[in-house]
Amino acid sequence: MIFNVVVTPDIEEGGFTVSCPALPGCHSQGETIEEALDNIRDAISGCVEVLNRRALDR
Repeated sequence: MIFNVVVTPDIEEGGFTVSCPALPGCHSQGETIEEALDNIRDAISGCVEVLNRRALDR
């Protein structure tokens, strides 16, 4: 699956925050853009896994 993400520089703390608008509550961060993108990939996988489990439990 392909998800759009929003990467925002964190001016106060340094690094970057990243979120996935299609998955509310799915956020991550990293010291570099590359690290932030790697981290959001993991977060997206976890969010999708939880959503799939919830769908199966219905």
